[in-house]
Amino acid sequence: MVQKVLVVDDALMQRQSARRALTGAGFEVVEAVDGVDGLRQLEAHPDVALVFCDLTMPRMSGIEFLEQLAEKGNLKVPVIILTSEMQPETVQEARRLGAKGWLAKPCSAEVLVSTATRFTTGSMAPPEPQP
Repeated sequence: MVQKVLVVDDALMQRQSARRALTGAGFEVVEAVDGVDGLRQLEAHPDVALVFCDLTMPRMSGIEFLEQLAEKGNLKVPVIILTSEMQPETVQEARRLGAKGWLAKPCSAEVLVSTATRFTTGSMAPPEPQP
Protein backbone atom coordinates (compact mmCIF):
# COMPACT_ATOMS: atom_id res chain seq x y z
CA MET A 1 0.00 0.00 0.00
CA VAL A 2 1.34 3.41 -1.00
CA GLN A 3 1.64 5.83 1.91
CA LYS A 4 0.51 9.44 1.45
CA VAL A 5 2.63 12.32 2.78
CA LEU A 6 1.57 15.97 3.03
CA VAL A 7 4.29 18.60 2.52
CA VAL A 8 3.28 22.03 3.87
CA ASP A 9 5.72 24.73 2.79
CA ASP A 10 5.39 28.14 1.13
CA ALA A 11 8.64 27.60 -0.81
CA LEU A 12 7.90 25.99 -4.17
CA MET A 13 11.47 24.68 -4.51
CA GLN A 14 11.25 22.96 -1.11
CA ARG A 15 7.94 21.30 -2.03
CA GLN A 16 9.31 20.18 -5.40
CA SER A 17 12.47 18.79 -3.81
CA ALA A 18 10.45 16.89 -1.19
CA ARG A 19 8.07 15.60 -3.87
CA ARG A 20 10.95 14.26 -5.99
CA ALA A 21 12.61 12.53 -3.04
CA LEU A 22 9.43 11.03 -1.62
CA THR A 23 7.80 9.94 -4.88
CA GLY A 24 11.12 8.42 -5.92
CA ALA A 25 10.91 6.29 -2.77
CA GLY A 26 7.36 5.17 -3.52
CA PHE A 27 5.32 7.68 -1.48
CA GLU A 28 2.35 9.65 -2.77
CA VAL A 29 2.78 13.36 -2.07
CA VAL A 30 0.15 16.04 -1.48
CA GLU A 31 1.36 19.66 -1.33
CA ALA A 32 0.11 22.70 0.58
CA VAL A 33 1.38 26.29 0.32
CA ASP A 34 0.74 27.25 3.96
CA GLY A 35 -1.02 26.10 7.11
CA VAL A 36 -4.48 27.10 5.89
CA ASP A 37 -4.00 25.06 2.73
CA GLY A 38 -2.48 22.25 4.83
CA LEU A 39 -5.64 21.97 6.93
CA ARG A 40 -7.73 21.86 3.74
CA GLN A 41 -5.52 19.17 2.26
CA LEU A 42 -5.81 17.06 5.43
CA GLU A 43 -9.60 17.27 5.19
CA ALA A 44 -9.50 16.35 1.49
CA HIS A 45 -7.00 13.51 2.09
CA PRO A 46 -7.90 11.79 5.38
CA ASP A 47 -5.53 8.95 4.47
CA VAL A 48 -2.41 11.13 4.89
CA ALA A 49 0.04 9.12 6.99
CA LEU A 50 2.60 11.87 7.73
CA VAL A 51 2.99 15.66 7.48
CA PHE A 52 6.22 17.57 6.89
CA CYS A 53 5.56 21.20 7.85
CA ASP A 54 7.58 24.39 7.59
CA LEU A 55 7.34 26.90 10.45
CA THR A 56 7.56 30.29 8.76
CA MET A 57 4.75 30.72 6.23
CA PRO A 58 2.24 33.43 5.31
CA ARG A 59 -1.39 33.27 6.46
CA MET A 60 -0.77 30.43 8.95
CA SER A 61 2.59 29.38 10.41
CA GLY A 62 3.61 25.87 11.33
CA ILE A 63 2.98 26.61 15.02
CA GLU A 64 -0.51 27.90 14.19
CA PHE A 65 -1.07 24.80 12.04
CA LEU A 66 -0.20 22.58 15.02
CA GLU A 67 -2.48 24.66 17.27
CA GLN A 68 -5.37 24.17 14.84
CA LEU A 69 -4.75 20.41 14.64
CA ALA A 70 -4.69 20.20 18.44
CA GLU A 71 -7.91 22.23 18.75
CA LYS A 72 -9.64 19.96 16.24
CA GLY A 73 -8.30 16.84 17.94
CA ASN A 74 -6.63 15.89 14.66
CA LEU A 75 -3.13 15.04 15.86
CA LYS A 76 -3.51 11.41 14.82
CA VAL A 77 -1.23 12.04 11.87
CA PRO A 78 2.38 12.67 12.92
CA VAL A 79 3.79 16.10 12.07
CA ILE A 80 7.51 16.58 11.45
CA ILE A 81 8.73 20.17 11.44
CA LEU A 82 11.04 20.87 8.50
CA THR A 83 12.63 24.32 8.89
CA SER A 84 15.78 26.39 9.22
CA GLU A 85 14.49 27.86 12.49
CA MET A 86 16.15 26.04 15.39
CA GLN A 87 15.56 28.19 18.50
CA PRO A 88 15.13 25.89 21.55
CA GLU A 89 11.95 27.65 22.68
CA THR A 90 10.37 27.15 19.24
CA VAL A 91 11.32 23.46 19.25
CA GLN A 92 9.80 23.11 22.72
CA GLU A 93 6.58 24.89 21.68
CA ALA A 94 6.20 22.69 18.58
CA ARG A 95 6.71 19.57 20.71
CA ARG A 96 4.20 20.81 23.29
CA LEU A 97 1.68 21.18 20.47
CA GLY A 98 2.29 17.65 19.24
CA ALA A 99 5.10 17.76 16.67
CA LYS A 100 6.77 14.35 16.59
CA GLY A 101 10.13 15.44 15.19
CA TRP A 102 12.25 18.21 13.76
CA LEU A 103 14.46 18.30 10.67
CA ALA A 104 16.69 21.21 9.68
CA LYS A 105 16.65 22.72 6.19
CA PRO A 106 18.28 22.02 3.94
CA CYS A 107 17.41 18.39 4.48
CA SER A 108 18.89 15.71 2.26
CA ALA A 109 16.61 13.45 0.26
CA GLU A 110 17.97 10.47 2.20
CA VAL A 111 17.03 11.95 5.59
CA LEU A 112 13.59 12.98 4.34
CA VAL A 113 12.88 9.52 2.94
CA SER A 114 14.25 7.66 5.96
CA THR A 115 12.13 9.84 8.28
CA ALA A 116 9.02 9.26 6.18
CA THR A 117 9.70 5.53 6.16
CA ARG A 118 10.17 5.40 9.94
CA PHE A 119 6.92 7.20 10.62
CA THR A 120 4.78 5.41 8.08
CA THR A 121 6.01 1.96 9.08
CA GLY A 122 6.30 2.71 12.80
CA SER A 123 9.73 1.11 12.86
CA MET A 124 11.79 3.72 14.71
CA ALA A 125 11.67 6.60 17.17
CA PRO A 126 11.12 10.17 16.00
CA PRO A 127 14.14 12.16 14.81
CA GLU A 128 15.76 14.56 17.22
CA PRO A 129 16.42 18.15 16.16
CA GLN A 130 19.46 18.27 13.90
CA PRO A 131 21.78 21.26 13.53
